[in-house]
Amino acid sequence: MERWRKGREGTIDKRAGASRPRHTHALSEAEIKAVLEVCHADEFSSSPPGQIVPTLANRGVYLASESTFYRILRKHAENNHRARSKAPVKREPPAYPARAPLEI
Repeated sequence: MERWRKGREGTIDKRAGASRPRHTHALSEAEIKAVLEVCHADEFSSSPPGQIVPTLANRGVYLASESTFYRILRKHAENNHRARSKAPVKREPPAYPARAPLEI
């Protein structure tokens, strides 16, 4: 019988589908919601976390680290280019017709 089925102390079930306890230092749902609300605010809607976190720190507000901001945005599929930018312009490559054999 496998060790993880025997129930020995110190053995951890390392299978992908195993249930694991929530970390005690993990952000709560309210804290995650607060981070998303800050990211969705008009003031920060076009700013990356690298600019949001220092701006909040200058105001004396700490919600989470920069990497945690990125992690939360990635989890909610909002980790895209946040700044306003022009729409991409699709251009045709220039055509250089050959008029004679081996013409460069």
